[in-house]
Amino acid sequence: MNTRRIVSMLSVLAVLNSMAPAQEMTSNKQPNALENVGIEQRLNEQLPLDLTFKNSEGQEVKLGDYFHDRPVVLSLVYYECPMLCTMILNGLLKCVNVLEFDVGDEFEIVTVSFDPTETPEMAAKKKASYLAQYDREGAEAGWHFLTGSEENIKQLTRSAGFSYKYDAENDQYIHASGIMVATPDGKLSRYAYGIEYSPRDLKLSLMEASEERIGSPVDAVLFYCFHYDPTTGKYGLVIMNVVRLIGTATVLLLAVFIITSIVRDRRAKKQVRTT
Repeated sequence: MNTRRIVSMLSVLAVLNSMAPAQEMTSNKQPNALENVGIEQRLNEQLPLDLTFKNSEGQEVKLGDYFHDRPVVLSLVYYECPMLCTMILNGLLKCVNVLEFDVGDEFEIVTVSFDPTETPEMAAKKKASYLAQYDREGAEAGWHFLTGSEENIKQLTRSAGFSYKYDAENDQYIHASGIMVATPDGKLSRYAYGIEYSPRDLKLSLMEASEERIGSPVDAVLFYCFHYDPTTGKYGLVIMNVVRLIGTATVLLLAVFIITSIVRDRRAKKQVRTT
């Protein structure tokens, strides 16, 4: 097995490590190559929106330029990654392709390379590839691919709880995988681990990050029934909320039945009097 494949496999192990519950992470000893590699949730952490990067057209932009009135999905990758980063972006693409919310309309995606040697040309090539596969109106202005200096990259990854390691011998990075959802004002709201992302979970995360300004009333009911579990980065069904919801629905149906019965009885009595 060649060394490049070994490094790629270590990155996969880092994914599994980042997906493990907190108690398992403390009890299981990690391989040396995975030390200081992973994703630590920094919920409610303010992202440094004043940091500058370069967009896919080579223009200098601020991170805060992409935080306005919509939630933001943040993905940290590097464009020449031989395996894992492509899987992350493919998983994100697969998820948003079936999501009813549109990139550039209900939310933004900001993809940042954590390799300071990568260029806007690389970002432009990657952007063109994924926009062609997404193919929804407005996505051009909603999915952003950035590059930046080592100092600014480190500030961003540190605030997001994303730790990685450069393997000089193989010229690759060892890193975990996942995406983050941030509020419109740049506070980290939710994390999703791995390379496959649940459309339902992402939808709930975006709704929550937007303070339910996006989504339908039916979505709000779904949001009520699910609860975010930070140890897994997923939403689980909350039984008590479901019971309460069923109870409320039952009471409402009973009230409608009683009112309907009363109205029917009154009409029947009125008809009897008139005859």
